Amino acid sequence: MGQCLAALICGTAVSSQYLASDFQVNTPMLQSLLNYMLLCVTYTTMLLCRKGDGNILQILRRRWWKYLLLGLVDVEANYTVVKAYQYTTLTSVQLLDCFVIPVLMVLSWWFLKTRYRVVHYVSVCVCLLGVGAMVGADLLAGRDQGSTSNILLGDGLVMLSATLYAVSNVSQEYTVKNLSRVEFLGMVGLFGTIISAVQMVILERSEVSNIKWSWQVGLLFAAFALCMFALYSGMPVVMKLSSATSVNLSLLTSDLFSLFVGIFLFHYNFSGLYLVSLVVILIGFITFNVVPTPTNLTNSSSSSSLSEEGCYDNPVATDGDFARSEVTVGIPAEAKGEEDEEELHQDWWEEKERKTSASWSSQRVNDDAVEHSTKL
Repeated sequence: MGQCLAALICGTAVSSQYLASDFQVNTPMLQSLLNYMLLCVTYTTMLLCRKGDGNILQILRRRWWKYLLLGLVDVEANYTVVKAYQYTTLTSVQLLDCFVIPVLMVLSWWFLKTRYRVVHYVSVCVCLLGVGAMVGADLLAGRDQGSTSNILLGDGLVMLSATLYAVSNVSQEYTVKNLSRVEFLGMVGLFGTIISAVQMVILERSEVSNIKWSWQVGLLFAAFALCMFALYSGMPVVMKLSSATSVNLSLLTSDLFSLFVGIFLFHYNFSGLYLVSLVVILIGFITFNVVPTPTNLTNSSSSSSLSEEGCYDNPVATDGDFARSEVTVGIPAEAKGEEDEEELHQDWWEEKERKTSASWSSQRVNDDAVEHSTKL
């Protein structure tokens, strides 16, 4: 499933390349706006139709500022990486964009309590070696494209973008495993639409007005928007099954997919190192997923009845079922054992008192009978 996401990223790259090279259209904010609008129309509408705690009004009342910050982080992560191509080379972008993985591992360790093992660190190093082989193949094939007008600024933008992506992905993993995938996508679509629309009016007003519209341009915009919409819709599903770090490792092959497609569409030069890079990245990715990474979210995500995802998205689940399940499983094992022991102890004393009371009652009846016979 992660490789399907990588193929979708390849689709966005190819459509953007066609827009920039054949039609001189360079409007990253307009393209992002179309994606956020699709998310808003689809998932925000679903939140409007919900009742109870899953309704959009309840979500906005409790967590609106968190999703506002998350939407801002997501929009700027997409914008800064596109902006970096104006100042630095493709090689620098490909290398520094991998900075998202160590940042993700640190954030996951700190916030999600993920505990990595030695094999995970080795697997990440193997994947990064595969990226190095890909960059080497680019250099041998003479594909070191981009600008060198301000390399330091461009590299800084790439690292900033990688950090923002890491923050967004960790927040996404936490949300989809504890709350709801629809809630995440709906709120990101809502605030992303607002933020990207304002930013487009401020920064890309002249570029948008200069677009020479045709059916080819419209088709490329639609292809980009649909690929991004499918990417955003599918990533929470894959992330809930694995982790943010695992998803980003699988996305390292997206550049290779773009290169393979570019060989046929844009006549890139082929190098055997591309295949070596693909094999190395896949080996590292598979090795990473062989050993699970336990988190404190594992128990909560294993049962759908304990999360808002199960309560909201499962039409059979009711608020009462959710509350009972939450109370039942919310008690730690040790505390529950102590509670059971206290209940058994209390039942034993009640039984002893009942037997004692019955014994005294029987004794009093016998005494009364003896006294009555004595009088007779």
